[in-house]
Amino acid sequence: MNYDAVLMVSFGGPESGDDVIPFLENVLRGRNVPRDRMLTVAEHYRHFGGKSPINQQMRELMGALQAELARNAPNLPIYWGNRNWHPMLADTLRQMKQDGIHKALAFVTSAYSSYSGCRQYREDIARAQSEVGNGVPVVDKVRPFYNHPGFIEATLERVQDALRAVPAPVRNKIQVVYTAHSVPVSMASTCDYVQQLQEVRNLVSTRLGQTNDALVYQSRSGAAGQPWLEPDVLDYLREVKERSLASAVVLAPIGFISDHMEVVYDLDVEARQLCDSLRLPMVRAKTVGVHPKFVGMIGELIVERMNPGSERRALGTLGARPDTCPEDCCAAPRGSVPARRSHPVGSKSVG
Repeated sequence: MNYDAVLMVSFGGPESGDDVIPFLENVLRGRNVPRDRMLTVAEHYRHFGGKSPINQQMRELMGALQAELARNAPNLPIYWGNRNWHPMLADTLRQMKQDGIHKALAFVTSAYSSYSGCRQYREDIARAQSEVGNGVPVVDKVRPFYNHPGFIEATLERVQDALRAVPAPVRNKIQVVYTAHSVPVSMASTCDYVQQLQEVRNLVSTRLGQTNDALVYQSRSGAAGQPWLEPDVLDYLREVKERSLASAVVLAPIGFISDHMEVVYDLDVEARQLCDSLRLPMVRAKTVGVHPKFVGMIGELIVERMNPGSERRALGTLGARPDTCPEDCCAAPRGSVPARRSHPVGSKSVG
């Protein structure tokens, strides 16, 4: 298939203290979230000077991918649009239209299949296309890549680096605690999100020779009575200490591809403070970010999509996801109202 551009699609985040409240109001527009809860989330951003790391990380990933495409073709122009903060998707598509782009291939910064991690991005793209109107580029999305060798190998090396950073006196019983964003159980029931996370956990731990591991969830939000995926990372860390499950833990945020706010606040601040209080040594593994194997994977997915019939690499038992999702795949959680956000928002940070 012929594509004349790559469109990078991400969540977006504030870049100054003045951006924080307008950004959160944009994220929560149409949602019944109390203002005091929003202000609690705003304090997470102010802990970092009001700036989320996500936009800068997108710039770095775009630069790395542009270099990868220049080396290994196809050397396509790369555009970037966010769902919640500048550059906004509709503005980017409008610029692409002005530049004469007709058909683009979108890379979304989410590795897994779920409503919030896949389908909702497709809905956001369609909404932005409708806003731009006639002449807007056609946009296709690359497949979910959680079990692609490039993602697994980059994740493996990040966890290996973290394991090496554990102090020698407490290396006798390290547990690797894989973390991912919690979602409502009703959302998880409409997709393979949990199975895919378990696949990544198994693929990485097997290569590490690691049998002491666990999969937990972070950044839960929403009504207290609504079931969400558990266990929560903080609750689990308390259990590790109480039951002497490990002499030290490595937190590996496999549910995220970049060290954005939910990683740096929920793990580097909250989980770190808890581990310090428990006297439980903790090292947090980096996300894949601009790891060369991950960047190479993006280039491979672009080439794969442009050449139907080419090898579709995937590890594990679940196989490669299809290029085009069924219309009814990854339905929204029951009782929810679609909104412009990639992760459920409440008392936790986003972006």
